[in-house]
Amino acid sequence: MASVMEDPTLERHFKGHKDAVTCADFNSKHKQLASGSADKTLMIWNLNPKARAFRFFGHKDVITGVQFSPAGDLVVSASQDKTVRLWTPSIKGESMVFKAHTATVRSVSFSHDGQRLVTASDDKSVKVWSVHRQRFVYSLNQHTNWVRCARFSPDGRLIASCGDDRTVRLWDTSTKQCINCFTEYGGSATFVDFNTSGTCIASSGADNTLKIWDIRTNKLLQHYQVHSAGINCFSFHPSGNYLISGSSDSTVKILDLLEGRLIYTLHGHKGPVLTVAFSRGGDFFASGGCDAQVLMWKTNFDYFDYREVLSRHSQRVTPDPPPHLTDIYPRGPHLHSAQSGAIEISPMVADTQTTAPAVIEVGQALYTATTAVNGHANNLPAPRIASTSLNPNEDCHSSGQGSTSGSQSGQMGGRREEGEQGMTFPLEMRSDLPMNFSSTLERIVQQLDVLTQTVSVLEERLTLTEDKLKECLFNQSQILLQVRGEEKDRRRERVEEEREGESGSPVASA
Repeated sequence: MASVMEDPTLERHFKGHKDAVTCADFNSKHKQLASGSADKTLMIWNLNPKARAFRFFGHKDVITGVQFSPAGDLVVSASQDKTVRLWTPSIKGESMVFKAHTATVRSVSFSHDGQRLVTASDDKSVKVWSVHRQRFVYSLNQHTNWVRCARFSPDGRLIASCGDDRTVRLWDTSTKQCINCFTEYGGSATFVDFNTSGTCIASSGADNTLKIWDIRTNKLLQHYQVHSAGINCFSFHPSGNYLISGSSDSTVKILDLLEGRLIYTLHGHKGPVLTVAFSRGGDFFASGGCDAQVLMWKTNFDYFDYREVLSRHSQRVTPDPPPHLTDIYPRGPHLHSAQSGAIEISPMVADTQTTAPAVIEVGQALYTATTAVNGHANNLPAPRIASTSLNPNEDCHSSGQGSTSGSQSGQMGGRREEGEQGMTFPLEMRSDLPMNFSSTLERIVQQLDVLTQTVSVLEERLTLTEDKLKECLFNQSQILLQVRGEEKDRRRERVEEEREGESGSPVASA
């Protein structure tokens, strides 16, 4: 692999949240970035500097997790209000509410086919949900303390979870059983995720460590201790060759997993870093923290196009090689400490080139569907609250932007929004098509999504039916072979009896 090493650079910073940024994720299909905050709001930022940002209201407590669906048409969020919301990221602010947890929901994540969700909660459970049916499916209940994080493997066959019981557990989604448990932690396990190929998991802890395990051999491959405080979050580069981590020591660190060393330390946040995330292509990564801002960095240190790699990984259905990571990573557990050779980057985060984007505030959804513990969805119509904010200066004030240019751009955005109330726009805001035509296209796309999901379900059922038929045919062939063998044995016995009778009859006559 040919790569060119250059230093990462601070591309943009986003200010709009009024409290700590707890989670962030990139949209794989559009140039968008979602972030959740302790201010109870979800924000979606357009990476185009001239585009507007959206603030969604709905959660009643701190948002703890956020993720775009693989198709990029949905956003899911988790909260300390014990709920999970599935959003349609448009100006209408439609969302579905899932309720089954009895305590704070710490994390939420899509499966790689977009059909399921997995959540982790302070009620000590991991729960799996159906996106298409909008209902709770089953629980995994062997953790003995709060569960901090849960993630699907790339093929969807496994779930990894970690929590305050100082364990990382691996679950089989078909049997719903815990098939492995890693316990070598000196404190709470704070975050867990699979690498892109699904052959390894990484986990971080409140004891300042990050560990990488080979789930095929159950061996600890790498052990990093490069932060001076607990690690809150990390993210694999799509290639699997790099990893970024965010810590309460206010730094973001970049690890080279091939060489097993720390290569960059980024100083950009004023306070603990709570979330980090690579974009799906790996060309950008974002970080957020207690300073209420989201920083977007340009990767730079590897120009390889990993979209082809990602497409190959998405076609795989088993966590078996290639690639065989034991040929890449050190074969034994190595403790990697901070090295003096690592590059320290302290960017000036006061971005003077771009002003804070105008923010459209989206209220409660047109409808709310509540999924109860029994798993059934109930559509509860709710009145619509004002979907746009006509005073973007308020957001500029909250983000600390006092520049004249920022104020002017906010006022212009506010005047434009006056004529746009009550209309539905996609987040990209690039289409000049009539409203009726756009809404018709949206409905067509939604119906196509439903058809795609239905086809996926049918394919899965056909696969199961085919497997059962094969098993039945195999059992039947075994039974036939057994019957034939018994018939041969009986024939052999009869022939032997007849021979014995024939040999005994002359003796009797004599």
